[in-house]
Amino acid sequence: MRLLATVREMDRRLTKRMASWREPGLHRTLSVVEESAEATKLWCGAAAVMVWAGGWRGRKAAVAGLAALTLAQLVCNGVCKQVIDRPRPPKEWIPHDEVEDRPDSSSFASGHTAAALAFSAAVAPSWPSAGAVCAVPAALVAVERVQSGAHYPSDVAAGAAIGLVSAWLVRQLPRLVLRVWR
Repeated sequence: MRLLATVREMDRRLTKRMASWREPGLHRTLSVVEESAEATKLWCGAAAVMVWAGGWRGRKAAVAGLAALTLAQLVCNGVCKQVIDRPRPPKEWIPHDEVEDRPDSSSFASGHTAAALAFSAAVAPSWPSAGAVCAVPAALVAVERVQSGAHYPSDVAAGAAIGLVSAWLVRQLPRLVLRVWR
């Protein structure tokens, strides 16, 4: 119980602190990144560029990224949000109007963050430079989810963990399947 109380207190403090950031350039940047990542548009666009510009390596990276993203979304939105009905951070903590645009679904876990990290982490082994480029907006998505009041930091951390595990599973699946079939 003490651990949960500590996590709740950290969530409250970090959410209030991040939501109070007042730099207009930061707000615009985070909003643009979040809008482009909505409904996985950013990651599908990145996959299309990889297929077009990356040859075999690009196609392999794009397929791995999209597979990991799909798995992460299924776990977050199809399991976690259905099982753990956590309300979004209280509106009183968020001193800006972005809080009015957040979804009504459960806060746990951040599907945006899970998708972003799953895609980036799954791309990186096949094409490290593309994975590094994708990691920048992925990190911004994670920050935006807390700053906008859509998620608690622990929701984002859980989404990040789900994304990383999804990427690992997608990358390991061919070896695991071959090992079972032998």
